[in-house]
Amino acid sequence: MARASTEDLLARLKKGTAIPAILLLGEEPYLRDACRAQLIDAFVDPASRAWALSRYSAERGETQQALEQAQTLPMLATKQVVFLEDVQGLEELGDKKRDAALEQLEHYFQDPAPFTVLVLEASKLDQRMKLGKLLLEKTLAVDVGLGDNPEERLRTAVRLAREMAEKEAVTFEKGAAEDLAEFVSADLQRLKTEITKLATYLGSRKEIRRADVATMVISEKTTTVWELANLLANHQSRTALEFLDRLLREGEPPLAILGAITWMYRKIVEASEVRGATNGWQAARALAMRPEQAEIALQAARKIPKQKLLAGLESLQYADDRLKRGSEDARAVMEFLLAGLAA
Repeated sequence: MARASTEDLLARLKKGTAIPAILLLGEEPYLRDACRAQLIDAFVDPASRAWALSRYSAERGETQQALEQAQTLPMLATKQVVFLEDVQGLEELGDKKRDAALEQLEHYFQDPAPFTVLVLEASKLDQRMKLGKLLLEKTLAVDVGLGDNPEERLRTAVRLAREMAEKEAVTFEKGAAEDLAEFVSADLQRLKTEITKLATYLGSRKEIRRADVATMVISEKTTTVWELANLLANHQSRTALEFLDRLLREGEPPLAILGAITWMYRKIVEASEVRGATNGWQAARALAMRPEQAEIALQAARKIPKQKLLAGLESLQYADDRLKRGSEDARAVMEFLLAGLAA
């Protein structure tokens, strides 16, 4: 079948087009999650989701179980969605196991179950290999990535930013969506987080202005706040203060830095509660983060006790109150905060 965009998939779903097998191909978590949600909404009644949704991982050797489930009539539902994640892992198997998995997939594609939507997910596939050729031929392949062209990535991010803002009941001043997309380097998951943060910051006002973006969003171009996570976890207060000094000299507003650190701390708290994840790739979905950031969050959560994390959130709130009062030196407030977090 032909490759499709996420918009093409949504259009097909609205028409009620039958799609026996879908390949979500790409590394963008936000787009992949959006496609998953659309497929579930389109095919599975909310009351039936306990029985009509199932998830498997090819990397964990569950390809056969996924296909067996796809061929099993769902309980109390007319349609089911079966997700088989990490399909790119099949390419790394030994010849015997890889050939067996390919044979199972080929057999299923010859007579797909009419009551199942089989959703295969892969971050990337070598289209010269038999697996890539098979999936691109037998499924509706949907791109869940932004591509490599920087201008196209930014255009897509701007369009999605406006859609995300609409869901938060806010709009963008002219140029503000473009500024925000550039600040976060078209990282859609962070884009969503920043829009939620900005919507809260606006209060009763419903328009995100360029000045709001400049004040509240720390630029991805200059640095990433995740550099701080290891410094704080390893009690490197001097290096953390040097990091802060660099940000301030590069013009990052103290409130934006504080907001980014607060978001980071909340993610570390969430990481401390993730069960069964041993690396960033496994935790990325639960944390709604990129794998490399999720890895840092997991490592920091292992080093910083939960009680200290929660105390850190209280310190961050106190610093936020002090900065917003405007009566104290912002640098001094931030230096005192980081020294305390790294202690």
